[in-house]
Amino acid sequence: MTNANGETAASGRHGVSGGLLGGQVALITGASGGLGRWIALRFAAAGAAVAVHFRTNAEAADEVVARITDSGGRAVALRADLTAESECHRVVREAADWGDGVLTALVNNAGVQPVQELPGMTLADWRAVADANVSSVFACTQAAAELMRDASEGSEEAGGRVRSITHIASIEATHPAPHHAHYSASKAAVVMHARSAALEYGPYGIRVNTVSPGLIDREGLASAWPEGVRRWERAAPTGRLGRPEDVGDACVFLASPMASWITGHDLVVDGGISARPTW
Repeated sequence: MTNANGETAASGRHGVSGGLLGGQVALITGASGGLGRWIALRFAAAGAAVAVHFRTNAEAADEVVARITDSGGRAVALRADLTAESECHRVVREAADWGDGVLTALVNNAGVQPVQELPGMTLADWRAVADANVSSVFACTQAAAELMRDASEGSEEAGGRVRSITHIASIEATHPAPHHAHYSASKAAVVMHARSAALEYGPYGIRVNTVSPGLIDREGLASAWPEGVRRWERAAPTGRLGRPEDVGDACVFLASPMASWITGHDLVVDGGISARPTW
């Protein structure tokens, strides 16, 4: 199968049968690398068919798709610049079209995390983070919810498909870090957007939640920021950094029937660091 951008993709109707997310079709934004890659892989392992969104790294997106299809799953790579509203709506529609008109789950993971001192920050700097982290969530959610609302599958209570939207926020939404003012503010906005969307889309059987990760391990982090990693490991009740799989599993849970009465909730995945007193 080839998508609208001329990229080769794995075809398929729905996810593999069985599994916690069997029969679901999910769009994961920012899924070509980092955290998004693992969210996509965990969704596929749970039985969902996965649309792997990317902005520039087609090769990495194709690797995620290949890993899923090699394991017997179904996936497609879709390109879009989510700072443009029209692109948000297009990629959501492409994901649903690939799923034969079905889109049951959206994970808004795409975003940026620049480091910059607040006194020297320009309005353009601020807006760049807001567009990438908040405006894209708004536009993708609006597009996906419209499709989910109009779906003919019926509500969960009537035995139809689960329909869920999950935003990736951060513990920095409530615990800001130095030089992350624009990032922290954007993630706080994402949490409140999810709560508002849960109120307005709930009557249509659509659940909207956030997952707020703590410090997630990545290649080179321990060598690039050894003192920070040591501080985290000493402070966290679990004694370790988070793994990308931890966040992926939280997203799978929220998209599953097991979370059918959970909406407007911020699921903190931080190894207990937020429970530690600061005094």
